[in-house]
Amino acid sequence: MSDNRGVVYVRPGVVEVQGIRFPELVEPNGKKANHGVILRVVSTNICGSDQHMVRGRTTAPEGLVLGHEITGEVIEAGSDVVTLKKGDLVSVPFNVACGRCPMCKSMNTGVCLTVNLARPGGAYGYVDMGGWIGGQAEYVMVPYADFNLLKFPDYDQAMEKIRDLTCLSDILPTGYHGAVTAGVKPGTTVYVAGAGPVGLAAAASARLLGAAVTIIGDVNKARLEHARKVGFETVDLSLDVTLAEQIAAIVGEPEVDCAIDCVGFEARGHGHGGSQQEAPATVLNSLMEVTRVAGQIGIPGLYVTDDPGAVDAAARRGSLSLRLGQGWAKSHSFFTGQTPVMKYNRNLMQAILWDRIDIADIVNVQVISLDEAPQGYTQFDAGVAKKFVIDPHGMLKTAA
Repeated sequence: MSDNRGVVYVRPGVVEVQGIRFPELVEPNGKKANHGVILRVVSTNICGSDQHMVRGRTTAPEGLVLGHEITGEVIEAGSDVVTLKKGDLVSVPFNVACGRCPMCKSMNTGVCLTVNLARPGGAYGYVDMGGWIGGQAEYVMVPYADFNLLKFPDYDQAMEKIRDLTCLSDILPTGYHGAVTAGVKPGTTVYVAGAGPVGLAAAASARLLGAAVTIIGDVNKARLEHARKVGFETVDLSLDVTLAEQIAAIVGEPEVDCAIDCVGFEARGHGHGGSQQEAPATVLNSLMEVTRVAGQIGIPGLYVTDDPGAVDAAARRGSLSLRLGQGWAKSHSFFTGQTPVMKYNRNLMQAILWDRIDIADIVNVQVISLDEAPQGYTQFDAGVAKKFVIDPHGMLKTAA
C-alpha cells in the first residue's frame, strides 16, 4: 500500500490532484510518531480558510497538501495508541494538539504549545501551522491520536449521518464557538456576519442554543436566498440601506444582543450596490455599531498576521482600522482565535445523532469526488451556496 493522492496548492488560483507520499507515522520534524494513526479518509471538506491560501492571500508555499477538515477510518495505529483500533471511524479536529502542554490540559487546543515551532497552534495542511500534511487526500496521518480523535460510537449509524458528521472537524464547532463566545442564550437576538458555511453553522448553533431570532448578513444574494430557505432572517449588505436600519426592520430596534463575525480579513464594504470594495475592518466595525452595550462579539472569522494581497501596507501586516473606541465606549467583549474543537465536538456529535441539528442541509453539503476538487474550489470561490465535501474513496456515495 504505497499510493496516495491529494489536493495540492500549485500557485495562486490553481490547485491540482497529484500523487503524494503515502503517510507514515512520522512527525514533520522527522521524529517517530508512535502516538499517531493512519486514516483512510472517508470525507474531507473544502473550507473558506483554504480559499484564503489558494487566492494567494497568505504565505502558503507551493506544493502544500491542503485539507484540515477530515473524517476517516483507522487503518494503522502506532504502538503507543491504546483507545483506537483498526476499523474505527473518527472525526479529526482541525487543531493538531499534543494533549500534554498547559494549553491542551486546559482544553485550549487551538494554541497547543508543542506541535508548531513557529507559533502556538497547529493544523493540517495550513500555512505556518507546523508542517502537518493535509487531509484532502486518500490517506492521512493524525498524531496524538488518543487525545485528538473523536470516535463515533457505532460505525453504521455514523455512516448514515456522515454528511452531517463530516462538519464536526471544523465548521460546526467553529460556528458553535462563535455563538457561545458571543453569549448566545435562550431568547437572545443574534446577528451573524457572513452567509457562507461557517456563518450558517453559527446561525444553526445560535438556534440550537435557543436564540429568539438569528439574522445573517451578506452581499451574496445566492447565499442569502439559501439562508432564508433554511429558516433564518437576512439582511443584504449590498443595498444602500444601513445594517442598523435593516436590523431595526426585523427586531424593532437597531441593535442585537449578540454578534458573530464569520467573514474575517477578506471582508467587503457595505452599501455599494454590488461593486463591493475590500475593507478588512468593515465587519468588526459594523458589529460594534449594532451590538448593544455590554454585549459580546464572537470572532471565528480568520484574521492573519501576513496578507500579501491586502489593500494597503498596514493590512498586509494584519493591522486594521478598527473603531476600537466605539467598542470600548459600549463595554463590548471580543473573543478571537482558532476554535478549540475538542471543547464542543462530542456534544455536537450527540446533537447530530439525536436529530437536534441538521447541519448538512443547513450548509448545503454537496459531495464530490477527489478528482472534482479543483472544480469545487473554483465554484466555492465564485460564491455558490454550497459546502463541498470530498469523497476520496466513494464511501459517502455508497452510504447514501
